[in-house]
This record gives sequence, C-alpha cells and structure tokens, in this order.
Amino acid sequence: MLIQMWAGPRNISTAMMYSFAQRPNTIVFDEPLYAHYLTNTSLAIADRHPGKAEILKSQSSDGQLVLTQLQQKAQAAQEGTLFCKQMTQHLLEIDLDALFTFGKHFLLIRDPYDVLISFNKVIEKPTLDDIGIAKQYALFERALRSGMRMPVVDSIDILKNPEVQLRSLCEQLNIPFDKSMLNWPLGPKSYDGVWAKYWYANTHASSGFTPYTTRTKQELPAHLLDVYNEAKPYYDKLYKFIQLH
Repeated sequence: MLIQMWAGPRNISTAMMYSFAQRPNTIVFDEPLYAHYLTNTSLAIADRHPGKAEILKSQSSDGQLVLTQLQQKAQAAQEGTLFCKQMTQHLLEIDLDALFTFGKHFLLIRDPYDVLISFNKVIEKPTLDDIGIAKQYALFERALRSGMRMPVVDSIDILKNPEVQLRSLCEQLNIPFDKSMLNWPLGPKSYDGVWAKYWYANTHASSGFTPYTTRTKQELPAHLLDVYNEAKPYYDKLYKFIQLH
C-alpha cells in the first residue's frame, strides 16, 4: 500500500514522517520529488534552496519516473506500507490525474501565518508558490472531482492532541492506528533527505510531537503580509473539510 501525505514547508511534515516510520512493516520516503522540483522550477527559485547541488545528486529529477517506481515498490511490498512525505509545491510538470490512480492521499495543512514566519528564516521573502497552500487546494479540488476521498488534517490540531488526531486520520485512511506513532528516537534518521541539516534541527531534537503552546503573534513584514492575505483563504477553505477538530 502506498500512502502519500501532501504538505507545505514548515508544517510538522517531518514529524509526521517520523510518526509513520514507527508503524510495523512501513518504509518512508522523504520528499522524493524535491530534485524534480528544483529541475523544473526557475533557476532563480531553485538557487534559493540550501543544498541544491546535493539534492540533485541524491535523487532522480524525473518526477513521473519517481512516482511510477513508488507504485511498483508498493505493489511489490504486498502487506507492507510505503509512506511518502510529499510537498505540493513540488508538483510541477506532473500528471495529476495519474497521481490519483494508485494509493491513498491526505493533506497536512498549517495556518500560513506560522508557515511564513518559519519559512522566512531559511528562505527569505517566500511567495505563495513557495508555501504550497494554493497547490494543496487545487489538489484537493481535483481529488473531489475524481471522486477520491482525501482527508485533511491540521498541524496545530495534531500538536494539541496527537493520539486523537492520528486515530482519526488512520480511520479515514482505513488503516489501524498504532501507538508507536506517538514517539520516535532522537536525532537524524537514515531516511532523512540530504537537506535535513538545513531544515530538521528541531525535529531531530524531539522524540514525539511537541506540545502546542500559544504564541504571541508578531506583526508580519509587508512582503509576508501580502502573501499571507493571498494564502489564508485557501487555508480556511481546506480547514472546513477537517472531520475532527
């Protein structure tokens, strides 16, 4: 079985990958379309990503081939599960109709305010395309039109109550919940992408979902405020489809 989680950056997606990696008979893949994205986006955007040369060496840049190989591996796994942490902004030059012909998919969303504050610390002046929320909404709409069920979960909801939220997600995916999903070993993982050293420090320092704490919101800089105002309506629309709050 193949399960693909479609997230945006800075969205507890790595924690979710670590969570699913604890399940029995499960192999995880970390952003297998990253090299494809860097190859198909503009040079100006690609060059902003730390570790670009390493990423391009570590993966195939043929996204359609990558997805086909994932399907083949899932079929060969028989009773095992392949879990892919995917970024929706990586879906460039990909046949989206073919994407839905195999496996299960769900969306992981996060309030774009929090995404932008965090993302801006690594890549300055992010755009709407950089944070993936518009593409998440387009992907969700496409799934609806094709008659496919695509669960939606929110990162803050998960941090507030990991077990309840993960139980609900597993039920929607029609897989059994396993308590092992609530914790993982400290430190880097063998299945981390080569970009982990730029992005995963906080998750490497954790052994489970970090309890949610309310943070005082700072005023967004003008360039982030414009992107936030573009992104928030997509987030609000998707949040309405969450089955458990």
